[in-house]
Amino acid sequence: MPASITLSNLTLSAPDGRTLLSNIDLSFGPERTGLVGRNGVGKTTLLALIAGMRAPQSGAISVQGRVAMLHQAVQVNPDECVIDLFGARQALEALRRAEQGLASAEEIADVDWTLDTRIASALARAGLSDVFDAPLATLSGGQATRARLAALTFAEPDFLLLDEPTNNLDRDGRMAVIDLLATWGHGAIIVSHDRELLKTMDAIVELTSLEARRYGGNWSQYRARKAIELSAARHDLADAEKRVAEIDRKAQDATERKARKDGAGAKQRAKGDMPRIAAGLRKDRSEDSGGENARLAERRRTQALEHADAARQRIEVLQPFSVQLPSTSLSAGRMVLRIEAADVGYKADAPILRDVTFSMSGPERVAIVGPNGAGKTTLLRLISGDLLPSRGTVEVMTRFAMFDQAVSLLDASTSILDNFRRINPHADENACRAALARFMFRADAALQTVASLSGGQLLRAGLACVLGGPTPPPLLILDEPTNHLDIESMEAVEAGLRAYDGALLVVSHDEAFLEAIATTRRLDLAAWR
Repeated sequence: MPASITLSNLTLSAPDGRTLLSNIDLSFGPERTGLVGRNGVGKTTLLALIAGMRAPQSGAISVQGRVAMLHQAVQVNPDECVIDLFGARQALEALRRAEQGLASAEEIADVDWTLDTRIASALARAGLSDVFDAPLATLSGGQATRARLAALTFAEPDFLLLDEPTNNLDRDGRMAVIDLLATWGHGAIIVSHDRELLKTMDAIVELTSLEARRYGGNWSQYRARKAIELSAARHDLADAEKRVAEIDRKAQDATERKARKDGAGAKQRAKGDMPRIAAGLRKDRSEDSGGENARLAERRRTQALEHADAARQRIEVLQPFSVQLPSTSLSAGRMVLRIEAADVGYKADAPILRDVTFSMSGPERVAIVGPNGAGKTTLLRLISGDLLPSRGTVEVMTRFAMFDQAVSLLDASTSILDNFRRINPHADENACRAALARFMFRADAALQTVASLSGGQLLRAGLACVLGGPTPPPLLILDEPTNHLDIESMEAVEAGLRAYDGALLVVSHDEAFLEAIATTRRLDLAAWR
């Protein structure tokens, strides 16, 4: 029987009992499927259900074939080595004894003479070398993720279940995972916000609070389909609003005709041209007919309004986020930042970066790139003043805002609105509310405590407080702003940064993000190591 996964009338619930998804029907075959949706909608829970780690609240799961799951975070055993991920320690020890002529005849009969070569090949496909016998604790997070993925593919399950496999990987690591999965010939269900990875998928399944919907094709085809759905929803809204207007016009015409007819009848009765009984019957029929027509018109109007409301709701879901921001008034020739021959690190005699020299002028958009550990965050701390150079000079010649990964410029103990007031002390209440509403924090949403926000909401709140004020700073510095964001939040952040007319200095491994915010220059830290 071909490998398959079937979900029938499935209901998912969160650990706290909240229902996440209801009555889901889905099937997966031997293809690569990207699983997308807002954070918290139940993507990781769905993988756990398929892997048999949790039981559904109701419904059935049928799995034909073997599945293997890659988790986002795994605690490392200090005694484990990379070969333990492959379950190959004893087999490799037997192989080594056989190669040294120390194995018994029984052991030699069971030796897999190609095992070490095949494991090394699996690691190489994941972009790893010289880690065969390395303790897992000595690997970076990205290397450990790739080693686990190599072990999963080595076992050749019928389905891979992967939860954010490219999260926190540097550029080389992301490309190694993307290339590995592009050649995977079996089934895979991949939770991801990485649009480069999603472009290699065979299908996309979108989870929302209402449904699970499958789209054939990769991320680009999915987005094209969503654009068609948005266009259709706008057409439906225009059609419904046109019907409401037409019904209102006809109702007004009918009211005016009735008024004219009733007026003419009243004149006839006043003149005595019509018998009293006939006049009364005609008046009753007129009132009955008018009442029935009014009720029919009202029913049609109610239906048209319901259709218009449904179309507006679909548009709100499908409509890309957009925002207009006050100008920073940063002129093209104005110097923003200058660093001359700077050494920086956490020990004066052991700098991480040496002889750093670069400058920014005007509304440039500069991306800082390099592998994990290259010193990107160190450079940002130098520019923000958190670290002082042991040699050289650093000059920031304008106001700036620094967005670290925790968005620590916000006070977590107070509301979004209070943070906005603190950062923009001269803005009145209406300006505060209007600025936050532009970033989708309307009404009571602006009163949420910062500590209660998700990662996507947190970054959006930070941008709202900094960019939504009357005079945004001419320079923004961002450290991996898209880490842990769902795609909807990521696109909202991109829209906000596109609307910003100041200078940007951004650390990111996300090529789709760097392209979306229109970076104009790149700094590779390899030159300063």
